[in-house]
Amino acid sequence: MLPVSPERACFDKPLTSTRILIMPVKMPRTVLFSPLIFFSFLIPVSYSFAFTITNNCPYTIWPGTLAGAGTPQLASTGFRLDSGYSMRVPSVPGWSGRIWARTGCTFDESGNGTCQTGDCGGRLECNGMGASPPASLFEVTLGTGDAKDYYDVSLVDGYNLPLVAAPVGVHGACNATGCLSDINMGCPKELQVVGGDGGEGGVVACKSACKAFGLDQYCCGGEFANPTTCQPSFYSTIFKRACPRAYSYAFDDGTSIFTCKADDYAIVFCPTAKGIKTPDGAHAATMIPNPGNGETMKLFSSSNILQPLPLLFLLLILYLTL
Repeated sequence: MLPVSPERACFDKPLTSTRILIMPVKMPRTVLFSPLIFFSFLIPVSYSFAFTITNNCPYTIWPGTLAGAGTPQLASTGFRLDSGYSMRVPSVPGWSGRIWARTGCTFDESGNGTCQTGDCGGRLECNGMGASPPASLFEVTLGTGDAKDYYDVSLVDGYNLPLVAAPVGVHGACNATGCLSDINMGCPKELQVVGGDGGEGGVVACKSACKAFGLDQYCCGGEFANPTTCQPSFYSTIFKRACPRAYSYAFDDGTSIFTCKADDYAIVFCPTAKGIKTPDGAHAATMIPNPGNGETMKLFSSSNILQPLPLLFLLLILYLTL
């Protein structure tokens, strides 16, 4: 296992695994008892925080989520997301955790299966299991009250997909972060993870040097467990040059962790992919239980959310190249 990286020390609670839950906006009911109640229920229910996860890859992905210690799981800890679709996942103030995407997955009707990258215990729902490295990670601790959020994109556990994360509905100056480059194309042979199924083939992920070799100097362990002795390696430098705003090794805090006060985070996988096609008949809507009241809430495919995304992509790319 990789050592706990220092960026996580900025979180309210340490991260122990990867998970994300998704819940769509619940349509309010109207009541005829009084005009005040009637009109109040016409106003859409809003959440303090939410993550909008978009799959811009030319193939299906399976996002996963993991809550940090002391914070609740999201509504779902794993789900299928077809190409060209988005999913809105509400959260709560103070939530800390990770979001990532799995690739090359096959699941049966019971939710058992495997993934080529980012697997979380062989289940569709990760249920407290983190991503099996290598996987590109979005990490965040949401602030409470006036406190700011802390967020980053980490390649400390390796890389499987490009992603961009951008605050939305921000209060003050905030920055997008992430990794636009396809590191798999330039991954050193000794770090490559090669797959053959799912129409992808070739290199499907790039290991961290820690995962590949298990040495303290790469894992920032033992005598290298501090920022003075654990310095960037040849391999972490490859990641850093490709993705300057992402964590490349455990003590890469200075250029990799960001703060903001936001209402939403847009997380886009494969943000610069071309020729995206939505699978015929594909629909991202599913039904999941709401643990709060036992009701079933519908997760909807956000065709309306997708409409402004081309502009959002351009803005994100602009932010990352400043």
